[in-house]
Amino acid sequence: MRADINNRSMVAGAVAGAYAVVNAVSLYVERGAESFDGVHVQAAERVARLARQAGVERLVHVSGIGADAASRSRYIRSRGEGELAVQSAFTNAIIIRPAVMFGRNDAFLSTLIKLLGRLPACPLFGQGHTRLQPVCVEDVGQAIARSLQPTARNPLTYELGGPRVYTYAELVRTIADRLGKRPLFLPVPFAMWHLLAGIGEMLPGKPLSRNQVELMEVDTVASAQMPGFDALGIAPKALEQALERILAGEKERPS
Repeated sequence: MRADINNRSMVAGAVAGAYAVVNAVSLYVERGAESFDGVHVQAAERVARLARQAGVERLVHVSGIGADAASRSRYIRSRGEGELAVQSAFTNAIIIRPAVMFGRNDAFLSTLIKLLGRLPACPLFGQGHTRLQPVCVEDVGQAIARSLQPTARNPLTYELGGPRVYTYAELVRTIADRLGKRPLFLPVPFAMWHLLAGIGEMLPGKPLSRNQVELMEVDTVASAQMPGFDALGIAPKALEQALERILAGEKERPS
């Protein structure tokens, strides 16, 4: 879908006759012709504009906590610019800003589980003080569905975070404890991470990007001044619940 989102006729055909449209397309690493501006701003604006022209009643644009059109980070800035572009093209667009999401086979929690299960030491981003509020992807999906109900009286923007705020170090220790691991935690300065990310971006598959490092330099915590799960009548699941399910699934797999 990421490549297709830039195809005007394909997008127009997809939204034709729809009551609602949800744009959850995002890009974490730029590759070839796929850029942050192209996906988060230009393509998002195109979806919103074509949805409005097709008479779509409700549009949800999935962004992220911390999206800021004035940010020095190209990734974070593009998410903020994308929100503005969507709201300009579709006046009553609903913006959903989740914190970092987790779920089975995700790129966040599952990755940390694998690393902590295999390595004797765990490098931390800086001192591990960055604050995170991980949220279950299923809860975010439910929030989107409720915001699309014809009877919903929506604010324009929701910020969705899980029930607990962790520092990165606390989060890693929580996962390690559930795994029964006692790894050595190694603080690594962000300057070193940026250097490693610069190298990572040149490797096949780009295992680490400067954009990912920039995201770990800022807190991603839902604002108390913004409507969230409470406004939609949802009690978000604790990360520990999902962690137990994921670990149980791992144990059930044949070796």
